[in-house]
Amino acid sequence: MAKSKLVQANEKVASAVVGGYKKIEEGVVGGYKKIEDGVTGAFKKMEDGFVDKFLTREGETVEDAEKRLHEEKLQREAAAKAGVEAGKNAEKH
Repeated sequence: MAKSKLVQANEKVASAVVGGYKKIEEGVVGGYKKIEDGVTGAFKKMEDGFVDKFLTREGETVEDAEKRLHEEKLQREAAAKAGVEAGKNAEKH
């Protein structure tokens, strides 16, 4: 069955609208990603500079210092959790 001219025109308009929307969406998302990458990159540089200047030990790289700090944080959290659990057990007795 042949499509009427009105249906064909409607499909053309719908296709054009969807195509335009997709282009706008891709532009907005692409722009957001560029801004996000720039901001996170700048923050990482600032963070690395701080770690390098204030938190590294003699002969330690920034990456080594970050790993050490992360491990120390995990140890503190585990100790705090163990202390809380020990306190709960003491309250039960």
